[in-house]
Amino acid sequence: MKISCIVAADKNNGIGKNNQLLCHLPADLKYFKNLTTHHAILMGRKTFESIGKPLPNRTNIIISRSELNIEGTHCFKSLEDGISFAKSQNETELFIIGGDSIYQQSMEMLDTVYLTRIHHGFDADAFFPALPDEYWQLNQNKFHAADDTNKFDFSFQTYNRK
Repeated sequence: MKISCIVAADKNNGIGKNNQLLCHLPADLKYFKNLTTHHAILMGRKTFESIGKPLPNRTNIIISRSELNIEGTHCFKSLEDGISFAKSQNETELFIIGGDSIYQQSMEMLDTVYLTRIHHGFDADAFFPALPDEYWQLNQNKFHAADDTNKFDFSFQTYNRK
């Protein structure tokens, strides 16, 4: 099973503030949906709470130290248990979708990073880890200029582990 993460980060690697996304980019939400639909997604409890419900047509896996029982999800106390569950479901790709602690814990396990780089800086309190050149190779970088529905310039970038 391929383990990937998908994240939108500003030019300073900021990903959120007060458990919310930094900005609303409809093109990024569509990209997220297209990539993750019919796959497993793994997230921390706070990320799940910010979304508010299980995402449809995906296996929703939540990691929390607390005992959780949320309809439409599978809850585990460790990242490793969540990944093992996804493997047991014969998933072809697992997407780590946040938050910052889950991204940090999973970095060594990732094969691919789907990064939406927002070409703007925001006031953030959650950050995505750096992607050092010695470990990661940028294989795709598609720039999108701001438009009527997407307020900021951004790029869809795909990194693969070297």
